Amino acid sequence: MANHAELSDLETHLGYWLRYVSNHVSHAFSRKVEGKGVTVAEWVMLRQLYGREGTIPSALADELGMTRGAISKLADRLIAKSLITKSLSDEDRRFQSLSLTQAGSALVPEIARLADENDAEFFDHLAPDERELVTRVMKDIVRRRGLSAVPVE
Repeated sequence: MANHAELSDLETHLGYWLRYVSNHVSHAFSRKVEGKGVTVAEWVMLRQLYGREGTIPSALADELGMTRGAISKLADRLIAKSLITKSLSDEDRRFQSLSLTQAGSALVPEIARLADENDAEFFDHLAPDERELVTRVMKDIVRRRGLSAVPVE
């Protein structure tokens, strides 16, 4: 039987605190974007398409670290919401391109403002150098661990 004195407390783990903060930041943002009729995953795709003429689904999958199936499901949901369109090539009907609709293009800056506000709610108390340090450390962990999937949930 394990000695309970040998077990570390949850609060001694940096991962616990990262998850604790991340969950609260993510949940608050999720509620905000859902008020605009989209999920965080849909927002990520909309933001990735913003300012582009058209993007093939496989390129989006690679950029976001998602499967092609996940991109297809997101695209279908956004098409149903009239926020993106799917165009087929006249030469090769298998070639698809995704683009924002006018409504999708108008929505992206609105949600970007919500993302900025959400960040401000949680992190504006940090001095600029503290914020930069946290960002640099997080980016270093991403680089060292070879993380590539964009957080969408």
